[in-house]
Amino acid sequence: MTPMTTARTTPPTIADGAELWRIARGSGELDLNSPYSYLLWCRDFADTTAVARDSSGRPIGFVTGYLRPDAPETLFVWQIAVEGSHRGSGVAGTLLDDLSARVAATHGISRVEATVTPGNLASDRLFRSYARRHGAEVTQEVLFPSSAFPAAGHDSEVLYRIGPLGDTAS
Repeated sequence: MTPMTTARTTPPTIADGAELWRIARGSGELDLNSPYSYLLWCRDFADTTAVARDSSGRPIGFVTGYLRPDAPETLFVWQIAVEGSHRGSGVAGTLLDDLSARVAATHGISRVEATVTPGNLASDRLFRSYARRHGAEVTQEVLFPSSAFPAAGHDSEVLYRIGPLGDTAS
């Protein structure tokens, strides 16, 4: 069952890159990449990225991901963000469900991975809820300890492995 929302999801276009950067900047949670990187992401990883749009077609959220080169059946979710006024309405869950269904249909994925910092309860709930909807287990382990980052103060990144996926077409 996909969460209830009025947003529709589409693959990104290059024209969406600036809006994805704006949404990421406004999230307050994500490591903000350069505007250029969001433009490249919309061009080079459009098949593993989804944009949520409001009724006027304006981007209100996004999920970026890629297929892991050493595990091509695994979709790694790089970033997911929703505009503040649309948070809590199911947009993030819809983005994740729709993207994984689209990627499963074209690439046959069986797992989703993402990293979450300790204390990011919204992301923890999002990925655990996704796993329940898809009949999958969640395992966790520290992927990058805080000491791996160049600047002090970055939290560890905990890897969430979700799979094997049951129904990716919900």
